[in-house]
Amino acid sequence: MDSHESSQNELDALRKENAFLKEQLRQAATMISLGELVSTTTHEFNNLLMTIINYAGMGLRNPDPQRRDNAFEKILSAGNRAAKITASILGMARNRSPKPELSDLVRLTEDALLLLEREMNKYRVRVVVDFEKDVPKVVVNGSQIQEVLLNLLTNARQALPHGGDLIIKIKKENRTNTVDLSVRDFGTGIPQETLQHIFDPFFSTKDGPDQSGKGGTGLGLARCKTIVEEHHGRILVNSTVGKGTLFTIKLPIPREESQTT
Repeated sequence: MDSHESSQNELDALRKENAFLKEQLRQAATMISLGELVSTTTHEFNNLLMTIINYAGMGLRNPDPQRRDNAFEKILSAGNRAAKITASILGMARNRSPKPELSDLVRLTEDALLLLEREMNKYRVRVVVDFEKDVPKVVVNGSQIQEVLLNLLTNARQALPHGGDLIIKIKKENRTNTVDLSVRDFGTGIPQETLQHIFDPFFSTKDGPDQSGKGGTGLGLARCKTIVEEHHGRILVNSTVGKGTLFTIKLPIPREESQTT
């Protein structure tokens, strides 16, 4: 074997090892996101279940018709919310096909927000949505885009330790022929010397998971960048310490959608 062939074999081996490590990193980041999602929905369902049990007991014990009707209304409300969450989770499960599909980014975002609603309320974060009408659909893997959304929304919530506003916008950007989704918080912000590293694997601005058990692994934003770029899009960030952070996801509009809008 000559030196050229030996060098080529070594290069091939390094490429295979690099591909293997990238896949391991992807799986680790996905499992962390899945674990955080399971934790969020488990807490939510537990709260809804306790609401149903408590008001059912109240209705059974109280002979007053008005109080019993109030209890039934609370049970119905909790049951309807549980049904919405179940539908959202099932939607995410259906989106787990590896093949990207023409998808409504507004609906994907609304489903992700539903799963985090209790958590946002708990930490006194007010979510403000600004969705442009008739936004073109984009070709994406729905569950992966929701994984990005859940990560960005969780980061934004963590940047608001005392609560505050979080703004989510979706609009068509004619200049770049993209659908732009932005997540804007008015929280702690990120120093400029840190900002250039936030998409690096294992780099984290946090000491570890917060009290909700989320964040701090340094895999979330790296995974977000990989997912968006695999969809031929871009993820941008702007931040000012003390004023907050803006993440923008730019996803290309497919030709057939561009021609109809």
